[in-house]
Amino acid sequence: MKSLLQDPNQPRLIEVDAEAAGQRIDNFLFSRLKGVPKSHVYRILRTGQVRINGGRSKAQQRLSTGDVVRVPPVRVAVASEPERPAPWLRERLENRVLYEDEDILVVNKPPGMAVHGGSGLSFGVIEGLRAVREGARFLELVHRLDRDTSGCLLIAKRRSMLRQLHEQFRGDGVEKTYLALLSGVWTRQRQVVDAPLLKNVLQSGERMVKIAAEGKAAVTVFRRLELLSGATLVEARPVTGRTHQIRVHARSLGHPLAGDERYGDAGLNQAFRQRGLKRLFLHAATLGFTHPRSGREVRIEAPLESDLADFLMAVRL
Repeated sequence: MKSLLQDPNQPRLIEVDAEAAGQRIDNFLFSRLKGVPKSHVYRILRTGQVRINGGRSKAQQRLSTGDVVRVPPVRVAVASEPERPAPWLRERLENRVLYEDEDILVVNKPPGMAVHGGSGLSFGVIEGLRAVREGARFLELVHRLDRDTSGCLLIAKRRSMLRQLHEQFRGDGVEKTYLALLSGVWTRQRQVVDAPLLKNVLQSGERMVKIAAEGKAAVTVFRRLELLSGATLVEARPVTGRTHQIRVHARSLGHPLAGDERYGDAGLNQAFRQRGLKRLFLHAATLGFTHPRSGREVRIEAPLESDLADFLMAVRL
C-alpha cells in the first residue's frame, strides 16, 4: 500500500539548468513529481497552475536555460522500497562496460537481456545500470538493441549529451556494424538492400516488420566475410535505424539470420540448434560517433560473445 504525504503549501520555484534545457514542460514535471499521476500533471498544466517565467504554458512547450518554473503544491505518492536487481546482474553489467567518461557509457549488452524493463520484465540493462551506479543523476538509453542481440549499447549520462547523440543517430553521424550469420551459402560479395519497412503491432503486443512501399526508408549494406558449412558470416551495416531492419532485409535476400525465430526458417533453425546455436546470431560489433563534448571521433568495439565464437568454429569448412 502506498502512503500519501502532503507537500508544503507554498509553490516551488525551480530554475532550469543546462541539463534540463530543451525538455518539454510535461516531461520536466514527470521527472520531478515522482508518484504524481500523469493525469494530474496535465490537469495542473491545463488549469494554469504551472507557470514558466510567470506565464501559463502548454504541455508541449520546451524549456530554456534560466527559465523559472512555478510548481504548485501537490500530493506525492511515496512508493515502497523498489525491487533491486540481483547481485549477479549488477556484477554482470559492471564487468561489461567497454567505455566510460563523464558524459557517456558504452556497455557490451548481454544476449537474452532486454535493454529496459516492461512486458513482465522487472529489469533491463538500463535499470541494472542505474542500480550499479546509484549516485548517477542521469542514465538514459541513446538507442536500442533487440533482446537477443549482443554488443555495443550507448548510454548518455547527461541530458545534453542525450539530445546531441539523438541528433547524430537521426542523421548520418553514427556508424554501426554488426556481425550476422546468414542461413545458407550467400554467393555475393556485397549487396545494398534498399527496401522500406513497415512496423505492425499484433494484438499480442509483438512487433512484426515487413517490406512495404508505404513504410519508412531503410538501407542496409551486407558484405560477405566468410563462407561456412550451411551458413555465411557477413558484416551488416545499417545506414538507417529501423526496427528489426537487418533481420528483415536479410530475409529479403533469401538468407534469413541463423537462429531468428521471428523472421527465419524453422527447419534451418532447428538444424542450427542441433549444431549448437541457441539464439539469434546478431552482434553489434562496432559503434562509431562524434563525442558531443570534445568533437573527437569515438569508435568502440565489442568482442564476439563466446557462444557465437564457439559456433563459428563448429561450422567452419
